This record gives sequence, C-alpha cells and structure tokens, in this order.
Amino acid sequence: MKKILLVVGLGVFLAGCESVLDTSPYNSVTDASAFSTADRCLLTLNGVYDAAQGSYYTSNTTENRGYPFGSANIQQGDARGEDVVNVQAFYQITYQGTYNSNSANCVAHWKGIYALINKANVAIAGFRQASQTGILTAEVATQYEAESRFLRALSHHEALLHWSRPYLDGNGTQVGVPYREEPITSSTAVTNILNTPRMRVDSVYSKILADLDFAEANLPAKIFTYRATKAAAIALKMRIKTHKGDWTGVVAEGNKLVPATVNPLAPTSVVSPIGAWALTASPDGPFANNNSTESIFSVKNDAVDAPSTNAGLSRMYGAANLNGRGLLSLSPIIYNDAEWLCTDKRRTLLTVAGTNSAGTQSIFSTKYRDYNTWGDYAPQIRYAEVLLTLAEAEARVATGVSTRALDLLNTVRNRSLAAPETEGYTAAKFGNKVALVKSILKERRIEFIAEGKRWNDISRLVMDADYSTGGIPAKAVNGTAGLTNFVCATAYTPGQPAIPYADFRFIWAIPETEVTQNPVIKQNPNY
Repeated sequence: MKKILLVVGLGVFLAGCESVLDTSPYNSVTDASAFSTADRCLLTLNGVYDAAQGSYYTSNTTENRGYPFGSANIQQGDARGEDVVNVQAFYQITYQGTYNSNSANCVAHWKGIYALINKANVAIAGFRQASQTGILTAEVATQYEAESRFLRALSHHEALLHWSRPYLDGNGTQVGVPYREEPITSSTAVTNILNTPRMRVDSVYSKILADLDFAEANLPAKIFTYRATKAAAIALKMRIKTHKGDWTGVVAEGNKLVPATVNPLAPTSVVSPIGAWALTASPDGPFANNNSTESIFSVKNDAVDAPSTNAGLSRMYGAANLNGRGLLSLSPIIYNDAEWLCTDKRRTLLTVAGTNSAGTQSIFSTKYRDYNTWGDYAPQIRYAEVLLTLAEAEARVATGVSTRALDLLNTVRNRSLAAPETEGYTAAKFGNKVALVKSILKERRIEFIAEGKRWNDISRLVMDADYSTGGIPAKAVNGTAGLTNFVCATAYTPGQPAIPYADFRFIWAIPETEVTQNPVIKQNPNY
C-alpha cells in the first residue's frame, strides 16, 4: 500500500504544522501536487487506505502498531471484552479498564482515527477538483470519493464506540464525537476545527449514514477485498443501524445482500445478489485466503507493509511456539461455553493449544497465520457478519420464532458442525424470539472470536434489557493460563469483576492533547 504526503490532523498541525511526511514512488508528493495526474490521484487514494492500515504509535516513534484498522481495532475490541485473556501486561490497561487521558493505546487510536479522517477529507476535496479540471472522469472521481467516505464513516463509528455512550442511551442525545468533513490543510481550517465541538450521538449517526448512502450509490459491486465496495457500504449500514435499534432498516439493507431463500444445509449456496459474496466451505476459509469469497472488506497487510512485532495480528494472537508472542489467548469463558459444541470444527481448525508469553499453556486463535512477515489482512466485514446481523434483525421484528432468522443462523453455524442435519438448531429449541436472539448473539461471539467485534456488541446491547451485559463483563483474571482452565462444556467462573455501565470507565478518556489544544472538545466525565 503506497504512502503519500498529507497533513494528518489537528494535534499534529498545532504542534508546529508538522506533517506525517511519508515517502512515495513520486519523490516528495505534496497535497498540492497529489491530484495533478490520474496516477497521483490513485496514489492519494492508496494513501487514505494506508492511513487506515497504520499510523505512528506515538509522536516520537515511526513504529506502525496498526492504528486504527490494521490490527489495533481488532485487538482493542477484543481486550475490552471477556472472550480473550490478556496473558501478561501488554493489553492490561485496556483489559482491566485502568486507562486515562494519557494512555498510549487510547491516544494512538484517537490520533490514528482522526489522521485517517483528515486524509480522507483532503482526498475528497482533491478528487472533486480533479474532476472539475478533467484530470479524472466524473465517474472515477465519484468512486474515489465514495471509497474515502466509506473510510470516513467507518472511522467516526469506531470513535463513537470507544469515546461515547451508545445510541440507545437517550436515543442519541448523549454527547458524541466531532464529525470532521473539512480537510485540515491551512490555518483557516484549524480555526474552524477549534470552533467545532463534539456532536450529539444521533447527529454523528446521521452523518455516518449519509456518507454510507453516498458510498453505496457510487461504489463498484466488486473490486479488491482491501478496497470498499457496494456490499461493504451496505454491510456497514447494517452494523450502524443495529446500534440505533433500527431493525426494520437492518432487514431492508440485509435483503440487498442475502437471497430471499437460503438453504442452511448448503451454506455456500447462499450467494449475495451484489458482488457474489458467499461463505467459504470451511470456517477457516477466510483466514487461509485473504481474498476469499467471504471477505467483503479487510485492511491490507503484507510482507512489505504490516504492523510491527508489537501489533501484528499473528504476533499478538499467535502461540509463542508458532512464532507468535502469545499475548492474547482465548478465554475459558467462551471456550468452555456449552453452546460451542465440542465437535465444532472451529475448535480444531481455528484454535490451538500452545505456549503463551508466560511460558505456560493457553488456547490461541489460529485465524492469523503469517508468523514470519505478519501480513495477514485485518478482517473488518465478512459475509458471515451480514448473515448473522440479518438473522438478529429478522428475529427481533418477528412476533414469534422467525423461520428466516433461524435459517440464517444455521447457515453460518452449520458449516462448522460435524453433523449439521442433527446438530443444527430447530424451532423447537426456542421458546420465544428472545431465546433465538440470545443464540444468535452467542454465535457471533463464537464466529468472530479474535476479530475484535465483541466490544461492538457489548456497547450496542448494554441498554437492551433482554441482552445487556450490564456494562463491561466479568472476565478471567489478567494472566489466566493453564490448559486445565480450558475444558469444553464445563462452566467457568470469571475472577475479574464486572464494571457496571454507570461507571465512567465504560468509555475512554478523550486524549489530553486533544482537549488541551482544542478547548471546545469537552472531556468525558471523571477523567
């Protein structure tokens, strides 16, 4: 992924107008010349994707730790939940909720998100100008803008997840995050930003959906897994609308990507009408092939450009005896859960008993397998998520136990079962739709373990009386290890207490540098 010279954000701009000046195949490409040819416009777009893949970890290092979407959102999203264990100290602040306004991971994630947003905004303005001057055709310029707006929407939602209370707390009336649409490339732009406070949550969601509507209308049906497509925009809209509790909206979006009839005993036969996305035959398919039919949108890592040893997905999640670092293991909480059948293929294809960073044994994910160059793509949207999100929405809008919801759930689950004809769920298992939704939510935890989606669900469900965790769930004690803790279908009692939703630690502190340099950005309470 090529890098490009662009001003990255307010904090950096105010610190002496310093830019992240990355070299590119064109020597010293500036934001003034980045749109002077069609090739340079494409290079600029690649630069926006590169900003999604990795930004500098701190102001005094050039280390790429995968902020925001090259690996960090996955690791942070998992470490905030209960389905992984932080084996040593590396993710302890996130895992135990002891962060503050100077915590390095929180600061790096904020800076990485808003650096990406600013690169997207610079690119959007440049593509529009390139269209007006004839450097790009209107069609190409609009597609490039749509890709940038997809990334802008993804970024703002990631910020909401960590720094704002969820939409359903007050129906969007809580304080959100600043939604930035103006490129910060001048002192005038800085002045404008300094007068832009945090928006209400509902206003941020409205802008996110506007960006995604534009993206859906102008993105291609199929391109590379690491570039945004029409299906990626629709799938992200589905995710956004789950946070709003707009279940009829989720169904409407989902039906664009899922055929009206599905056969849960033939999972690969369920093919998206847009882009021909489909589940792989085996549950490890999306991880054996970065460009699988299931991988709707991933952030590209490769041997040349990947997060460092302190961030690579295979390094953090991989067992030490496989050349990982053994820092994030699965938790006995999810591994021992009886709904994750002992014969489930995901237990053998996607987990392994291995050495952890403390020199003892744990159960690790094997979703990320490039232990030498750390080039595993960072999965952001898979077709399995589309199917399970639609299943949840169909179950919620139904009055009883929805047949379509059950079929969609079984479509994902059955491909991992040893005997789907007998082990698949039937309607008789569920006394009501609440029970069905609970099983769908449990399947999400099993299917997406080590993909960072747990915090997304904890946040959106915390105000839902039927499915709330009550806050940050109880967890295994930091450092829990030893294979005696991991026994299928054996209840496990977590030792780290839950943090209730009312506690200020449910959301992160805005970085001190941001609130100091930008006084209209108010700090979250009690930080």
